Amino acid sequence: MKARVDDRHDEQELEAEAVDVVEHGRTIEGERTSLDRRLYMQLLAFGGAPNTPALIAALESADVVGTLYEDVNDPTGVALLTMSEAPEAFVEELRSFLQSSPFAELDPKPELTMLGRTYTIGHEQDLEETLVERPRSRVLDPSLEWAIWYPLRRAGSFEQLSRAEQNTILMEHGGIGMSFGRAGLGYDIRLACHGLDKLDNDFVVGLLGPQLHPLSIIVQRMRKTKQTALHLERLGPFFVGRVAWQSPAA
Repeated sequence: MKARVDDRHDEQELEAEAVDVVEHGRTIEGERTSLDRRLYMQLLAFGGAPNTPALIAALESADVVGTLYEDVNDPTGVALLTMSEAPEAFVEELRSFLQSSPFAELDPKPELTMLGRTYTIGHEQDLEETLVERPRSRVLDPSLEWAIWYPLRRAGSFEQLSRAEQNTILMEHGGIGMSFGRAGLGYDIRLACHGLDKLDNDFVVGLLGPQLHPLSIIVQRMRKTKQTALHLERLGPFFVGRVAWQSPAA
């Protein structure tokens, strides 16, 4: 009997070791690296917000880390983008803050709520830069005053493709974003949101730039890629806004 118990214990230990939930990358030399850190970002949209300065004053007094956008498509609309490495922050400090004036008087738009986490695909050389520093600095960059945020869900057809086919499709899609980034016209933030929203989306995407029209062109050009044209089940809704306030980058 003792031998059976020991064997079962050994099997459980092996199963636990096989569950890998950390992020991975590779050095220039090809060695595998790991980091158990990630940045969560949440976008909450509101209507009935004609007094943006009052919202800014409340954010500054509460030391909130994030960005407040004014909604292009709603003259009294705003959206608050916050971030933290600890998901508890969204249901503790931020929750308490949003339940007090002036945010408590606003009209929530739950259809535009987005929550996601940074992730790697296994080839990144600087994991801390990829997972934490770069996405945070982009959201807080004062030169990137325009933003388009949207969720998406891939179709099952994409998951049926081979890894090589998936990589080819992703390279085509990602190449557009990289070309706009090199030109200084737009930068993307990609967040995984599997199981994190009520519509069961897979990803949240943020497009940030100094002007709005290049961000619209990015979306337009991506519609022609195989991923968007053939392997997306759902895209949007879209939030479009301009920065009204950002917390200090440091």
